[in-house]
Amino acid sequence: MASQRDILVRLAHVSLFYEGGVTALDNVSLEVRRGERLCVLGANGSGKSTLASVICGLLSPDEGEVELVGERVCASGAPDLAAYRRARRSLGLVFQNPDDQIVTTVVEDDVAFGPENLGLPRDRIAERVARELHRVAMDDYAQADPSRLSGGQRQRVCIAGALAMEPAVLVLDEPASLLDVRGRSAILRVMGRLAAAGTTLVHVTHFMEEALEANRVIVMDHGRVALAGTPDEVFAQGEKIAELGLEVPFAARLSQSLGLPWTCDETALLDALCKRGPAPKTGTDPAPRKRGAAPLLHTPASNGLEQQGCASPLLKVEHVSFAYGRRGRALEDVSFEISPDTSTAIIGQTGSGKSTLLRLLCGLETPDEGRVIVSGNDTSRRRGRRAARGCVGYVMQHPERQLFAETVEKDVAFGPRNLGCAEEEVARRVTKALEIVGLAERCDVSPFKLSGGQRRLCALAGILAMEPAVLVLDEPTAGLDPRGRAMLRSVLANLRERGVTLIQVTHSMEDAARADRVIALDEARLVADGTPREVFSRESERRLTESGLGIPRALRVARELERRGWPPLGDPLTTDELVEMIRRDSPFISLGR
Repeated sequence: MASQRDILVRLAHVSLFYEGGVTALDNVSLEVRRGERLCVLGANGSGKSTLASVICGLLSPDEGEVELVGERVCASGAPDLAAYRRARRSLGLVFQNPDDQIVTTVVEDDVAFGPENLGLPRDRIAERVARELHRVAMDDYAQADPSRLSGGQRQRVCIAGALAMEPAVLVLDEPASLLDVRGRSAILRVMGRLAAAGTTLVHVTHFMEEALEANRVIVMDHGRVALAGTPDEVFAQGEKIAELGLEVPFAARLSQSLGLPWTCDETALLDALCKRGPAPKTGTDPAPRKRGAAPLLHTPASNGLEQQGCASPLLKVEHVSFAYGRRGRALEDVSFEISPDTSTAIIGQTGSGKSTLLRLLCGLETPDEGRVIVSGNDTSRRRGRRAARGCVGYVMQHPERQLFAETVEKDVAFGPRNLGCAEEEVARRVTKALEIVGLAERCDVSPFKLSGGQRRLCALAGILAMEPAVLVLDEPTAGLDPRGRAMLRSVLANLRERGVTLIQVTHSMEDAARADRVIALDEARLVADGTPREVFSRESERRLTESGLGIPRALRVARELERRGWPPLGDPLTTDELVEMIRRDSPFISLGR
């Protein structure tokens, strides 16, 4: 039983209401112990971020009591401002969107902002800034302008700033949503070390695997705590998890699909598979499995157009280089071509040049060297850039932040009206766009009353209403819950069937595996270009790992089974493919024994 001094966060019957009668928190009671690692899950709009803001002292509830790091900051809904000021010295927060947190124009100044407000001596501030920038691998960007960094790099700056305050309680709201595989792993390692050192962590996330590292998990639903317990206890309630718009971790989904004992532990799942083993070998070796070809290294003579056998590329990138001031090249001699009616995923570690490349494709930037040709228009000329913007629809990171109108319909109509379309044509385009994204029945609703996933789809509808030939998306699933990600993927598949050319930047190897083609960037250069099966082949696995990327989870499990003695399982890129290949090789599993 924890003593009173060990309870750093106590919420008793807390409720919080937003304007318009929206209940964000509904009678929540919660205690968080010193050194505990608590993970908060829930669908978009379930109250997770509001709970995080209450725990770190940014929001005071309308009802209930709150104690933070020994300070009674709120009683019966009445805040004690002096107690809040004292408590906040020991509280840290990393927002979901780094743009909400960065306050200066120099990275090291931003990291120093918190310690300066604590009144620390200059030498101690400098020591903390250097330590935390190194911890998040941003040493080389100490003098950079945060506005010129990628979304993932800005998120690392925010994390460094929070850590520099050495808080007793650190709240992280989706800290890895914009990070690559390496960056996400690094942040999880940092969180593990902080927890081991006694820092209390409250971690809001949509990545179910991240919750497995916690001591305790709570699941929010409509402002209430719907589930609570250890990770195993919570995820064992698979049907309830699905009802709440979430999913169980990958290992649990795979064990259920294979009829094996339920587990969230990937190592335990691999042990169980190896214990049952593949089919015994016979005197006749099975026919060799077809393996993916080596990914096509980029050269001027090897490009996506020739791979697909098309004669008229829609976009051409010819020996493009681009730099932001004196910070070095964001892109270096990049060339490729994209054909109409295809889907392309662009992958690469944070800062590899992915978002810069998208801005060039949209005509929002012009290359320092080389050319970008969009539907025959050279973007180095003003007329060409204007034509490119009419051809390419650009969905930025967090596009829902551009919503502003009173209703969904008015928001979606803004673009075609600006194009000078007649009202009859505007109505036709709005109706079509809302039907595509599944929001036709919500046309009269305020966009701010939609769920997080629906707001993302509403913003997408606004771009679709301008009827672009090419849709470019920068991390479209970042920050979405599993249900929201599934909705968006379904919409993109629908657009693909309608002939829209799709180009998306993603840190999800599973999303990349769904594309027709994958382009990989590393340190501003194009390093691989081919089909998903080619890019994620055995020959390129080491390169992808060294580049801070990874491979789809299904493929990773297949490789590990082979390392443990199974025969080659081919190149399964999806869970369904992996299940099929495992069942084919193990009659013990296919019979459910």
